[in-house]
Amino acid sequence: MRSKGPSESQVIDGGARIALRRWFGSPYDGAIAAARTCYSDRVIAAEEITAEQRRRIGPLTFEAGHHTVYQHATFEFSLEGVSRQLVWSFLHRHPFYNSEQQSQRYVVLARARAHVPPALGGAEREIYEGAVLEAWRAYRDLTELLKPVVRERLAGLWRLPARKSASFHQSIGHDIEKRAIETARYVIPVACHTALVHTISGIVLHRLRRMVAASDVPEEAGRVVGQMVACVEEVDPDFFRYVGQAPLEESEILESQARAAGPVSARWRESFDACLGKRRSLLVSYAPDAPAQVAEAVREVLGISALECADEEALDLVLNPARNRHRLDTLNVSMHSPLMRTLEHAHYTFRKKLSHSADSQAQRHRMVPGSRPLLSRHDTSEPDVIVPELIEADPRVRRRFDEAIWALWEAKNDLIRRGVDVRLAQYLLPNARAIRFQESGALLHLLHKWTTRTCLNAQREIYEASMDEVEQVREVHPALCAHIGPPCVVRDGWARPRCPEGSHFCGIPVWRSYPEVYRAI
Repeated sequence: MRSKGPSESQVIDGGARIALRRWFGSPYDGAIAAARTCYSDRVIAAEEITAEQRRRIGPLTFEAGHHTVYQHATFEFSLEGVSRQLVWSFLHRHPFYNSEQQSQRYVVLARARAHVPPALGGAEREIYEGAVLEAWRAYRDLTELLKPVVRERLAGLWRLPARKSASFHQSIGHDIEKRAIETARYVIPVACHTALVHTISGIVLHRLRRMVAASDVPEEAGRVVGQMVACVEEVDPDFFRYVGQAPLEESEILESQARAAGPVSARWRESFDACLGKRRSLLVSYAPDAPAQVAEAVREVLGISALECADEEALDLVLNPARNRHRLDTLNVSMHSPLMRTLEHAHYTFRKKLSHSADSQAQRHRMVPGSRPLLSRHDTSEPDVIVPELIEADPRVRRRFDEAIWALWEAKNDLIRRGVDVRLAQYLLPNARAIRFQESGALLHLLHKWTTRTCLNAQREIYEASMDEVEQVREVHPALCAHIGPPCVVRDGWARPRCPEGSHFCGIPVWRSYPEVYRAI
């Protein structure tokens, strides 16, 4: 963790900085060579491609929809100075990427680094930047206010009074700060800069270029993707010369047409929340006969009958870590296991409500996709946020949190009243902004998500949503949930050590009481 720096009197926005870190040599010729290989008795090399083949075969394959040949070329970018709203709203809205992103849970946000829309000027820019600076002041205040709250929680959990080691108490100090900033970040606006290593294939870059207007951040997305395309054209001018489609205009995007219908009503939000009740995630759809379908699929894979292998035995073969050691594999080889792919036939849909911050982490589970909202269609004049449990627990912390949230909301409202596009004003929304959506997934991929996110080290909102989901699926399909839980529960009795987290072990023997678990922090 970096040490906290001095307060800043201005917002720092040097613009997006995009660089191409690594790439395939001759990516366009490689795609044409791959296409030619389909009709050859040998593998064609990129060096064999001629100018005539570039002009003819490229457009022929692209226009016919044979796009897998453009997937072989991979581009690894470094992205700095981009907003978290861009990442959540556009770059991570699809499953075809890999990212390693700067964490707000572990990195102190010492300076007010945030995206400032270039269209803002004069009084509107002053309002915007003033709100960003006030949010950073609140972040620093909340970090300090939260430290004693965190220490009190950890004191009982880790028996701090009995610990005499100076080095231990020093490490505890780092952990206390880490947990304090993890919660304080909820008041940071989604305009906040982030940095990431972002890897995509050539065809995904073509698609991003085509769809830059299909989000709440069309201006920023257009500039960032434009720089990414320019980086590729520097190393291979042919990659976009012969094939591709121009970016769609906003008027051609379905979401933009829907935007004209007016904002989502308060009645819709009230109905959604009433349906959830006290849950973060509600099971709304599943196939009642899923256990029988999975059992039948197991028998089909193994080529045995129901007389030789009853449903209970079939499910045990695939779910019990004592019999299926792939359940213990940290490499997550489930998609490569013929037996585990039978879990694709059990499918569940959940209605969820998470903060923007938590959902930015949750959406990384790309095999469990969600239909996340356009926030410009969900604008509210009053705060609509998730309040973290640590903030709820202390009145002083809650008052400072509320002040910060209202300040951001009032600044956003002021900009909209002045005629600023709601999509630009909403960069001021805090990380705490509530996100309502539906999410669906097969048991195969939900198992991986639930294993990692029911661990006490998981972000609290995602942990609570995952526990909700496991509880509800267990109620309707107990036969599929006999061996579901965090790594220490799944590994209990079958692997040592029980917790694969090493020095990050939470210190609680969860496996002794799961699913009855008390989470102190």
